[in-house]
Order: sequence, then structure tokens, then C-alpha cells
Amino acid sequence: MSVSSDKVKVAVVQASPRYFDREGSVEKVIRMTREASEAGAGLVLFPEAYVGGYPWGLAFGTAVGGRSPAGRRTWERYWASAMEVPGPETARLAEAAKELGVYLAVGIIERDGTYSRGTLFCTLLYFGPQGTLLGKHRKLKPTAAERLIWGEGDGSTLPVIPAPFGRVGGLICWENYMPLARMAMYGKGVEVYLAPTADARERWQSTLQHIALEGRCFVLGCNQFVTRDMYPPDLEIKEELEGWPEVLCRGGSAVYGPLGDLLAGPLWDEEGILFADLEMAEVARGKFDFDVTGHYARPDVFHFRVDQEPRRPVDLGED
Repeated sequence: MSVSSDKVKVAVVQASPRYFDREGSVEKVIRMTREASEAGAGLVLFPEAYVGGYPWGLAFGTAVGGRSPAGRRTWERYWASAMEVPGPETARLAEAAKELGVYLAVGIIERDGTYSRGTLFCTLLYFGPQGTLLGKHRKLKPTAAERLIWGEGDGSTLPVIPAPFGRVGGLICWENYMPLARMAMYGKGVEVYLAPTADARERWQSTLQHIALEGRCFVLGCNQFVTRDMYPPDLEIKEELEGWPEVLCRGGSAVYGPLGDLLAGPLWDEEGILFADLEMAEVARGKFDFDVTGHYARPDVFHFRVDQEPRRPVDLGED
């Protein structure tokens, strides 16, 4: 592991999924984290919705005003492949982070284990080298058809994690288009900004670069490489994939520095791991002429408040 107070080697893992296979996905996370650690990485990032799967091309048999039985059964299968947090899979990932001595961030599909046990969230988990779950972020706003399958997070899961080399946090996919969500991260002093995504358009690179320049932070963009044949052959709603290209997601993982310079990638059309050595002093150097929540802020003109209270659907009076 390459970590100090002023430097860290990071690994962005552009992994292909294991659809409807929670155990296989967790095993692959551990295997590829080990590979990254052996190459010297102290911080390892996996894509959005990696454990549980980003359901490219699937509407789960849903149309406005109707749901199909096959879609409900596929949804049940998707729900069964999700993780509860905490749970046995989070314990395994925490133990792997401890064994390998790394900070590990993994995109998962989280199954609500507190209230209904039915709702799913697109979640980013943070693990530390002490073998603990340091925090989680639930996606605030699923996009388009994602709203059919994922609930919305609240302001209580917007962590920025202190590490020896700097402060680590981030947002998932198109949350990064939300200026106020980004401002919340900047206000917490994020220095290594994680941006796991499912957006494989080349124009997404401009978003990553903009965040690096705006936040004067390092930005790690992480995506999957996905093809249609990665879905199981017995998928009941496979006809929903008709008309979709063979390559569903090209990837495009990349790392940018605080002045917008490209440090690694983009990686296209294959699975792989990107590495970059981050010199943390570049964050301070970048803020010499622009600090979005510092000397470039105008609190006399603009005011922004982040509500970090959990929004409980049921108050059980236990606090």
C-alpha cells in the first residue's frame, strides 16, 4: 500500500459485473482489490451499482399503468441479489480492506433493512484499513427509469471521510450534475472526490474535469464495462434488451488532477484497473487562485444550508 500524509496511489477498477450474483460480485471485488493493493494502491474505487448490478436495458416489465408478472419475478431476483448494510457482505469487505490495508469504496445495490425491507438504494460504501465500515452514501436522485427501481437517499448520508492523505467523498453518476450536491461536498473539504457512474459518453469526461477544476480536488471517475451476454441466459425479460447494442457500457474510467489535468485513462471497451499517484500538495496549490467555499465564496450574497437529518418513514420513538 502506498499511503502517506502527502501522497497516495489510487486504483480505479473498471470491472465487469456479475449480474444477480451477490456472492460472486463480492468475491470479485476482493480479488481485484487484492490485485490493486499488490500494485501499491492505498485507495481502491469500484463502479456505481457494482454489487447488485446496474440494470442496463431492463424496465422490469414496467410500462405506464402496468407491470408484468415476469418483471415482478425479475425484480424479486434483483432484490435478492442486493446487500443489507450492515450485513455479512459488508463484514467480508471490511475484513478485506483490513487484510490488504486499503481504503475501499464500492458501489452497491442496498436493500433497506430498517423499515420496509422492500426498497432498494443505489449506494456507495466506504471501508477503512482498520476493518470498519466508515460510511455510506445513498444516491439522492435516481435518473429517468432508475426511479422505477431505486429509492432516494437523504442528507444524512453525505459523508466525507478523513484519511491520512486527505478527505475522501463523492457523488454517484448524475448527482454530479447537481450544483448544490457538489457544493455540499466542497463545503466538507473533499480533496479526493469519487465519481462512480454508469455514464459512458465521452462528454462525461468534461464533467469529471469540471469538478476537478471547480473543487480544486482530485477526481476519480469509475465505470463498468458491460456487454449483453453478461446477463444470465435464463433472464425472463431478456426481450427488453432487443435493440440495445452488444456493448451496453464502454467504461471511460479516468483520474483528473486539481487543475483539470488528466492523470490516468480514459479506459474504453475493456475491463481493467487504472492507477495514479496523487500528490496531495497539488490541492493546496490549486486553491491559490480559486477556492469555491473559501476566498471565492460570497456568503453575504449566497446562502446554502444542507439538511443532514435522516428522514424516517416511521418514527418508532426509540431515540
